[in-house]
Amino acid sequence: MTERFIPQHGGYEDLLSFQKARVIYDASVWFCGRYLQRADRTNDQMIQAARSGKQNILEGSLASGTSKKTEIKLTNVARASLEELLEDYRDFLRVRSLRLWEKNSREALFVRRFGRTENVTYETYRTYIETRPPEVAANIIICLIHQTNYLLDQQIRQLEKAFVTEGGLSERMTKARLIERKRN
Repeated sequence: MTERFIPQHGGYEDLLSFQKARVIYDASVWFCGRYLQRADRTNDQMIQAARSGKQNILEGSLASGTSKKTEIKLTNVARASLEELLEDYRDFLRVRSLRLWEKNSREALFVRRFGRTENVTYETYRTYIETRPPEVAANIIICLIHQTNYLLDQQIRQLEKAFVTEGGLSERMTKARLIERKRN
């Protein structure tokens, strides 16, 4: 067999969207542990939404070799989970009468520039999140969510394009079988 019909897949740790989603998860665990009561349902919801954002990128990447449909679906679930988390952080600020940074505020622009750092981990942001007041920490995480959602939107568009141009597993299997028949 000369052509493999299951392409290489996985590699989620190299995805910038996954790296940022991991930072968001770690930051959310810290933030919720610090500023929300453990028994508060919002605590669990926020951590689970952050986890879902990260884990669905991972699962989508691992499923990509055999199902582009599943990869697209799970990447979109990750996007939706992070949007839910975004609203929880906005609610946190709103109900406490804390300021939500404008998109192009000085602070948001700083976080955006800082977000261009390669090989980002929670350690990259730890000092900024853990040593600032809750208003600042929440806004930094909100900026990270916006960055990750932007990346996921780009990723979903690329997945759609790849599916249209390359097809899915069934088409690759049929093509491989026809090539093998022709050769024999």
